[in-house]
Amino acid sequence: MKSTIDTIRAKGGDVSVSIGGYGGTKLGQACADAASTAAAYQQVITKYGLHAIDFDLEEPEYENTAAIKNEIGAAKILQQNNPGLYVSVTTAGTADGTGWFGKQMLLEAKSQGFTPNNFSIMPFDGGFNGAASQTSALTNFNSILQSTFGWDEATAYAHEGFSGMNGRSDTGEIFTQSDFQTVLDYATSHHMDRFTFWSINRDRQCSPPDNGGRTSGTCSSVAQSDWDFAKYSVKFAGVTPPTGTPTPTPTPTPTSCKPAWNSSTAYTGGTEVSYAQHNWKAKWWTQNEVPGASTWGPWQDEGAC
Repeated sequence: MKSTIDTIRAKGGDVSVSIGGYGGTKLGQACADAASTAAAYQQVITKYGLHAIDFDLEEPEYENTAAIKNEIGAAKILQQNNPGLYVSVTTAGTADGTGWFGKQMLLEAKSQGFTPNNFSIMPFDGGFNGAASQTSALTNFNSILQSTFGWDEATAYAHEGFSGMNGRSDTGEIFTQSDFQTVLDYATSHHMDRFTFWSINRDRQCSPPDNGGRTSGTCSSVAQSDWDFAKYSVKFAGVTPPTGTPTPTPTPTPTSCKPAWNSSTAYTGGTEVSYAQHNWKAKWWTQNEVPGASTWGPWQDEGAC
């Protein structure tokens, strides 16, 4: 990890560590209070000399009032104890901006007197259809920020962020390069604070390009050149993307298929199976969870077989 961060910084870049995410047990749920939660995160900030951190508050943690109180409290402590630390808070997006749990999280931040650099929403996996539905959600979220914190429109946009998903989402929504351009234009024209996406590891074309109508954790499932979607984040940062053609990612040679996945078998982390002509490795103990059903599920796609 450190060598990767050092390499990025040597080239003039930097990293933001994102904590939380969908599923699993988070520190806010496991720690006794905000101070102990912050102390755990501080170890990571200190070890890697971090300048930025993102709190990704999703299911099931954001349904837990005590856990969210710990996470928001920890974010406030880290902000106070690390001058200049860039802190973002990311949560689920809905057509209305964010749902009930997202709004409760904002109210918790208000009650603690905590203002991060931005609150970001993820307008995907919620019945979205292209850029128009995403910019509508961002507009609605801006209204929520205004009403929650008493900000005017410009101040709310200055504390608002976008976290998208490139290509095919977990639920089958499609977001193309033109959709990213439209959202980028919206974000820059409204002077939003953040534009990012999930994920750089998927910013390449599958084989075939639509990946057989499936979502993958290693490619986008839409026609593209390598790093097409990353260029929009680069533009948002005010930098001109490289114009040269990147070296194509070699098409992996299919390997032999592992034993077939069985819904009644319990698999421990590291176990390999095959399903739908792909090999999969279990990230943790799992049973009766179909490989590839979710990018954040228990199975890691190891490619075609």
